[in-house]
Amino acid sequence: MEDIEEIKRRKLLELQKKLEEERAKEQERIQQEIQKKAILRQILTSEARTRLNTIRMAKPELAEQVENLLIQLALSGKIGRINDSQLKKILAKIAENRREIRIRRI
Repeated sequence: MEDIEEIKRRKLLELQKKLEEERAKEQERIQQEIQKKAILRQILTSEARTRLNTIRMAKPELAEQVENLLIQLALSGKIGRINDSQLKKILAKIAENRREIRIRRI
């Protein structure tokens, strides 16, 4: 009987530890997201933020790619404040580089 109780206790401790690790990872992810939004708020005008949010609705992976690029450039000091027309140019450059695969039926 003691072995069963010991096994249950160990299993419970493992589950608690795993839950704590998951909570810590989630907190870290939330913190990174908050920092990311703060940086974007500083470098993007309201019109540019609106455009980026609109893009996020249609193509979340593209919005993520643009956000990461903008943050990298801002942190390295290569860009300042980005307005809507500058964001359009950046999006056009990224769109040129992206290759879209289309399947046509015959």
